[in-house]
Amino acid sequence: MADLESRPTTLDIRPAAEADIAAIVAMLADDPLGARRESPDDLSPYLAAFERLAVDPNQHLVVAVRSGRVVGTLQLTVVPGLSRRGATRSIIEAVRIHAEERGGGLGTLLIEWAVDESRRQGCQLVQLTSDKSRTDAHRFYERLGFTASHAGFKREL
Repeated sequence: MADLESRPTTLDIRPAAEADIAAIVAMLADDPLGARRESPDDLSPYLAAFERLAVDPNQHLVVAVRSGRVVGTLQLTVVPGLSRRGATRSIIEAVRIHAEERGGGLGTLLIEWAVDESRRQGCQLVQLTSDKSRTDAHRFYERLGFTASHAGFKREL
């Protein structure tokens, strides 16, 4: 982890661009779970996914940029629904912070951005999932006011 005092303070959270995909995929692959499921050597599936995300107004793929370098990312999905009296909810996915930036508050800033954007989009609920093995992430989300209120299930297709 880099010395916190040496980090420039200006940070920009902005929509991701195609040119950011390699940096995003590198962060997705930079942990034990991501190393098994991501393929940074072949960006073609990620670029195709980015094309789909870019045209969907309910998808918000963002990057955090410091000194011209992508240092964080997350995806926010806005989901209209019928339950909870027709509530709109948002889902935070794929939160990643560059290894050199971890522990410096960037994750908090990204999650705060997602919560603020969710409010702006008229959401009544923000939700996320986190792999059971990511105990540090669980503590982080709980510190930010999230509760582990549900059990999540997945099925590979």
